[in-house]
Amino acid sequence: MGNLNEEKKKRKIGNLGNEKMPYDYYEREYGTVPPDTKRKPFRWVSEVAYKNVHRIVSRGYDTTELVEEGYGLVDILFIDFQARIPLLEEEKMLNYVMVLSLEDGLSMPAALSRIVAQSKTFLTQACGASVLAFGHAYGAYSAFGNRLEQYLERGEEQGKTIVEIAQLLVKENLNDESSGVSGLMLKDPAAKRMIARAEKLGVAGKYIAFMKEIVKAAQKISPEPVDLDILGATGATMMDLGFSPEATWAILAVTRAFAAGAHYIEEVERESCTRLGQTLSPKEDYDGPPDRAVPDLNNRDKIAKPAQTYNTEEWKKAFDEKKKIYGSGFAIGEEIEDPSKKTGIKKVGR
Repeated sequence: MGNLNEEKKKRKIGNLGNEKMPYDYYEREYGTVPPDTKRKPFRWVSEVAYKNVHRIVSRGYDTTELVEEGYGLVDILFIDFQARIPLLEEEKMLNYVMVLSLEDGLSMPAALSRIVAQSKTFLTQACGASVLAFGHAYGAYSAFGNRLEQYLERGEEQGKTIVEIAQLLVKENLNDESSGVSGLMLKDPAAKRMIARAEKLGVAGKYIAFMKEIVKAAQKISPEPVDLDILGATGATMMDLGFSPEATWAILAVTRAFAAGAHYIEEVERESCTRLGQTLSPKEDYDGPPDRAVPDLNNRDKIAKPAQTYNTEEWKKAFDEKKKIYGSGFAIGEEIEDPSKKTGIKKVGR
């Protein structure tokens, strides 16, 4: 390789021959070189599973043997996320939760799946779009669960009862969309049925008990009628089953992707694909400024309007006018807190 390096040295590639370089680039070796024992080599190390030509092993269990023995998907989720085989009652409860989460109707995640399907893309891309729609406000299982853990820890540290700490949580987070209490399900019994099912199976624990006190506290101080919603019921139930808030989010987001896949297939089978430029938007669906002539550039100074204002009155008037222009962003309430931080995760790694 000496000749190749000499040839490149004569050509002077960029700054590679600069005297300020900490090493002589043109003397560097090509091809296979002995490993550098002074630095740790990059390797993926996992305690979740391994795979070879003979078997796939998850948390020590041969997955082929698991399914041959009669264990199902729900059991594997407990093994993957908790390294244990669940009680029969726990298996039944997670099955209950996943079925309710799987039925997706024409929600935002399902609608996104169908929109992506219209462009004649792959099913996996449509399901991916569906999972991405499962955001902090729509399905905030991580934020919800981490908050429950934080307040229960505060209660233990401060010697407060579960009732007192529930009141404190509600006082500080009453209007948060991830509190698990809202007016969404005042007439829908699904959330309460899930809690009742957990209690009947004997898997309800401290998180469901805490959630019940949170509902009571919220109902006492909320100016509007509120009750347990599906986020609160599902999140508390999953945590009593031993799943972390992050595992809950992962399991239920992917569960909804199953329903998104069905919506994708139906969209492909029932509707024609939409090609670039094919979709038209009629004027009847447009409510912006009326059609107007494009002005001559020579008259630009006569009609152009500056963005800059010179006093608070002018600024307020201009800002109010901008808020009327939808699509400008001025009508959006400012996010004081970065929504990506609302998962509630305070730690990384071990």
